[in-house]
Amino acid sequence: MTLTIRLFIGFLIGCTSFCAAQIETHNYKRALNDVNDEWHKIALPEAVFGKVNSDLSDLRIYGITKKDTIEAPYLLKVLSEKVVSKTISFDIINKTKGSNGYYFTFQLNSEDIINQIDLNFKEQNFDWRIELQGSQNQQEWFTILDDYRIMAIKNETTDFKFTKLDFPDAKYRFFRLLVKQKDQPELQSAQLFKYEITDGSFVNHPIKNTVTTENKQQKETTISLDLKQSVSISQLHINVGNTFDYYRPLKIEYKSDSIKTEKGWRYSYRTIKNATLNSLETNHFKFSNTIANHLKITIYNGDNQPLTLKDISVKGYEHQLVGRFTEQAEYVLAYGKSSARTPNYDIAKFKTKIPKGLKALNIGEEQVIVKQTQAKVKPLFENSYWLWAVIIVVILVLGGFTLKMLKKS
Repeated sequence: MTLTIRLFIGFLIGCTSFCAAQIETHNYKRALNDVNDEWHKIALPEAVFGKVNSDLSDLRIYGITKKDTIEAPYLLKVLSEKVVSKTISFDIINKTKGSNGYYFTFQLNSEDIINQIDLNFKEQNFDWRIELQGSQNQQEWFTILDDYRIMAIKNETTDFKFTKLDFPDAKYRFFRLLVKQKDQPELQSAQLFKYEITDGSFVNHPIKNTVTTENKQQKETTISLDLKQSVSISQLHINVGNTFDYYRPLKIEYKSDSIKTEKGWRYSYRTIKNATLNSLETNHFKFSNTIANHLKITIYNGDNQPLTLKDISVKGYEHQLVGRFTEQAEYVLAYGKSSARTPNYDIAKFKTKIPKGLKALNIGEEQVIVKQTQAKVKPLFENSYWLWAVIIVVILVLGGFTLKMLKKS
């Protein structure tokens, strides 16, 4: 056998050992059953999120064969909503005053459908009622929004604005905005949109425990939410029971770390959202995907009475892996490796070639990966008396040879 062949065989054995060792660097695995096509999708179980890196960089798909262990490439997909917003061109052709207030007329430059108008007024503090109408010829007008409320508040503690008009799809050549206000408002700009959103795939996360605390001195309400386990969250909805108008600054945090001290556990929190809880909108707050099992919501009441909260719900997007399986093997999903980096697979550059309608794999229960420990090398002499006996014998032998050499000389 030549040296080149020996080196090649050694390289293959080394690669096999390396791949097998890669699985053992993870802490957990789950069997992927019924792999019979080249492409499959895998829905990540909720229990996985408590044991993976925050960026999911440690997810790996390994295939175990009789000869070696291979790594299957995958594409991570977060099944969030898809939002498409098209800006519509228009001109403001009239600014007039009527008996009911001030009118602004928008003329579209094309026959487009719109369903959203974003208004920008120079005034920073106002509370107005508006009416929106549509017409094809400016002779006959049809009501789209009636007695719709817009508001802006800006002071040392609050910077809140609600000036976006949402309404069903409307196709008119002219739109007329009536601001029911005695003093003339200064409309600095406006934007017309066709706004489309496709539903994402959500997972509702049950709340295990809720604790509400009123701090009268700090004038704030704190709500602590414990989820059943660590999960990926991206939305929080607060249902307020009060019927009066309100707007309160709001902060959403998650527990990021904990330290045990002499006085007990001390927790660290990170902010994931600053917003305003208000009576004009649906209090539905979206934020970046965050893995958490405990949330803290702080409502700053100021001099107002605390709000009555009826219900709070937490949601997250479904996470899905799309994997390519080119060989017959026993495949597993491995995870739980803090030092892992996000893999860079070729399939990420060819997403359009991934087939549609993929079959979902059945994923097994979680298994702890047992680490193979190296056998401890036993010393040649476990008993120290044997070691001393050998040393004495060696000394005597060397001494005997030395005496013989001295006598001869």
